[in-house]
Amino acid sequence: MRKKILLAVLAVFLLVAGAAGAFFMRLEDRPEGGLDTDLTDITVSTADPSTDTIDEPTTTQEAGPERKPERCWTEFGGNPQRSLYQPVDLGRPLRKPRWSRGVGGLMEYGPSFCDGKLYVNTQTTGLTIAFDARNGRRLWTKRGGHKASTPAIAGPRLVVTSQDGTVQGLNRANGKVLWEIQTGARVESSPVAIDDIAYFGTTDGRLFAVNVRSGGVRWAYDTGGRINSSPSIWGDRICISTYAGSIFCLRRTNGSKLWSTYVKRNVVSYESFYSSPSTDGRRLYTIARSGKLVALDAGSGRIAWTHQLSGLGYATPAIAHGRVFVGTRGGSFNAFDAGSGRLLWSRSMGGPVAGSALVVGDLVFASTTGKTVALRVGTGETVWRFKSGHFVPGIATDRMYYLSLSGLLVAFKGERSPRR
Repeated sequence: MRKKILLAVLAVFLLVAGAAGAFFMRLEDRPEGGLDTDLTDITVSTADPSTDTIDEPTTTQEAGPERKPERCWTEFGGNPQRSLYQPVDLGRPLRKPRWSRGVGGLMEYGPSFCDGKLYVNTQTTGLTIAFDARNGRRLWTKRGGHKASTPAIAGPRLVVTSQDGTVQGLNRANGKVLWEIQTGARVESSPVAIDDIAYFGTTDGRLFAVNVRSGGVRWAYDTGGRINSSPSIWGDRICISTYAGSIFCLRRTNGSKLWSTYVKRNVVSYESFYSSPSTDGRRLYTIARSGKLVALDAGSGRIAWTHQLSGLGYATPAIAHGRVFVGTRGGSFNAFDAGSGRLLWSRSMGGPVAGSALVVGDLVFASTTGKTVALRVGTGETVWRFKSGHFVPGIATDRMYYLSLSGLLVAFKGERSPRR
């Protein structure tokens, strides 16, 4: 009998150890990374240039002598730093939406926006859809693999990543495919495009830089750890987090490594990151799947501070007003001092927070399954709520909120939105 008990205890121990090994990387496993110059598994195809032309997209915004074009929200996070911050004072969304449209699937990430047009990916149905931001009219639809990402705007082109391993450059005017890369791995990373180069990660651990005009690979860096996150950029520095517990920062122009840091979970293993790093130029902020919020010196990779939160962490931290905002699947939503890591306030959301926050002026928006709320950035006081939500709450422009509420894209004016 004692032998059977001992065998049962040993089996449970091995099962727990195996699960822990799958969730966290052991200390002896620490890939240093390096440029991938082989790339024999990568294929790039392009459309016949004679069959399609690229023109700068025309704006669909309402004309007026004092009406200026709205600033663009060109990628996940609203900027290459992934700060998730729009520095405008729209006030609370009005009670009645301006328009609401079903997108035919669940949006895990919010839309991108420019020139009066919105671009949405769906995770469950694999759609990329363009909408007229004025009235929600659908302009075009492109079907493909499941997409847990935001399309990136690159001038007249749209860069779209997919979990089936493809990355496409689309004509932003009509959704036609201009080029396609087959990566051989899943791609959940939301791309970002700067200076005609788009950047994204793949689950086989590589960070890519590709030409937005042709899809040609400029460089690829193998981190040695699975990448589901999206890279953040500050100047010539591009940084990415991995499931191996590492954060790599490279030189954006050529992919050479500036530094890498592995974050310890305990004495025998490293953390694991799904969350993308966000940056204010001075520090990087990300949260491990275990719920450990980490701030690193952006220049050296040295860990500046950490804070252990309850519940799993998957959301990219938002940065605004000298604060860092992040929620966990344990149901808490929290504000920290960006410099010291001091907890400023914490609120129970009554459900898991799986997506990143959105900061607009002095309001911060967060979603749980079935609810989206706006809180004061200074106090955490709830000032607005809507009975729908799931992951990332959405985006804002200079004049409007565009919220991604499960399968609905909903446009709201704010209390202080410009009249024109």
